[in-house]
Amino acid sequence: MSLALHPGYTAAEGVLTGDATPMLVLGIETTCDETAAAVVERAATGAGRILSDVVLSQINEHAAFGGVVPEIAARAHVEALDTIIDKAMGKAQLGFAALDGIAVAAGPGLIGGVLVGLTTAKAIALVTEKPLIAVNHLEAHALTARLTHATTFPYCLFLASGGHTQIIAVLGVGNYVQLGTTLDDAIGEAFDKTGNLRCRGRCWGARMPISLSRD
Repeated sequence: MSLALHPGYTAAEGVLTGDATPMLVLGIETTCDETAAAVVERAATGAGRILSDVVLSQINEHAAFGGVVPEIAARAHVEALDTIIDKAMGKAQLGFAALDGIAVAAGPGLIGGVLVGLTTAKAIALVTEKPLIAVNHLEAHALTARLTHATTFPYCLFLASGGHTQIIAVLGVGNYVQLGTTLDDAIGEAFDKTGNLRCRGRCWGARMPISLSRD
């Protein structure tokens, strides 16, 4: 995947070099049934700080269907994304001119939702003349622990996201070894199916009663 990088930024090292100015990035996420935007500051030392994080769940829109409907998810992203981005920038107390780049989840994910986020990010990057950073959705999950908990390499990751269930050795940025995965359905899909069977279509995913999830 080709990435447009901030001057002085080395992808393999994941730090800013030769520039004491913090890097500010707007991140956009629309790969499934949550519309999200966040502003992250990365210091020259490599330390990260989340300045804002706004998430809108679509669970009510999909509840009647017992799972995520891709077309409904994509339309909901279209309706909400501009407002979510505006709220994220407002909470961070920043204007677009202060940003150093626009990051967006470019897949894997539900294609309709991915396209909504990617198209919006491209438009913002074009208008503001900022670099566009296309992010692999699963790699973002793999590296989030470094941002939120300053976890050092190497570490073991249990990744359960949508249609993906994997155990991965995270050795470095771009350096991953898959240790295991499911033979059939992803764990999230199995969870939803179990909820529908036990509740006769009245609950799924996060709506499943805790008592049922423990059975």
